[in-house]
Amino acid sequence: MDNLQWYPGHMAKTRRLIEENLKYIDAVVEITDARVPLSGRNPCFDDIITSKPRVIIMNKTDLADPDISKEWSEYFKHIGLNVIPVSCESGLGIKELTSQIRNSLSERLQKDALRGVNRPIRIMMIGIPNVGKSTLINRISKKAAAKTGDRPGVTKSKQWVRLQNGLEMLDTPGILPPKFDNQEIAEKLAYTGAIRDEIIDCELLCCELLEFLRDNYPQKLIERYKIDSNISDKQGYDLLLLIGKRRGCVISGGEIDTQRASAIILDEFRSSKIGRITLERPEK
Repeated sequence: MDNLQWYPGHMAKTRRLIEENLKYIDAVVEITDARVPLSGRNPCFDDIITSKPRVIIMNKTDLADPDISKEWSEYFKHIGLNVIPVSCESGLGIKELTSQIRNSLSERLQKDALRGVNRPIRIMMIGIPNVGKSTLINRISKKAAAKTGDRPGVTKSKQWVRLQNGLEMLDTPGILPPKFDNQEIAEKLAYTGAIRDEIIDCELLCCELLEFLRDNYPQKLIERYKIDSNISDKQGYDLLLLIGKRRGCVISGGEIDTQRASAIILDEFRSSKIGRITLERPEK
């Protein structure tokens, strides 16, 4: 893929929004996608969030490889970060999140109690686009309090949401790095839908995803698309043609509509129809 470099105005605006609102915040919840736990973290957050307690959520664990998710939990603990695996679909980790936020603020809460002060705990939700920030807020609040969607960029501005048990949460738009020096990271984010399909070559992206699946999850690929089991020597484009034929993406002259086939494969990867897949592992 060509180098993906951009910094849309709304992302620069979001960075300023985060910096300006930190003084009103007690704690920060950073969300990353469990399929890309490291690539799905924006490095700029470490520069911005320096003085507030932070809880990191590994969201969408129901879409990720469960064995590799355990590896990532151990990895983050090893480097001193508190990470909670969460699934908005099943509710996994939701209760642990609210209790962990309170634990991280126990000293402040004790001081408030001694002074007879009862003020809400204000939390800021941050993350890259399409990691499920608004969906998580709605799950915690048990109502459609924040706008959601299956594409990046649904949240356009900050939204204050009142939760239960004296919690208030600020939902912020997703923010990507200004550029990707490592194109492998950009590709992983594009696979998960964090980068809009309109600005990338989806056929090339799909071919690269198929090669990753060929090398790391061959059986899931074979079972989902009912293709020949001998795929180890097939290139991504060959696999795209095979799957396109299987799915009936055939146009006049017997040619395969590779654009349509690519859209199907990317959609089925993102919705976990191919299986629970993680795109990276922690280094030993």
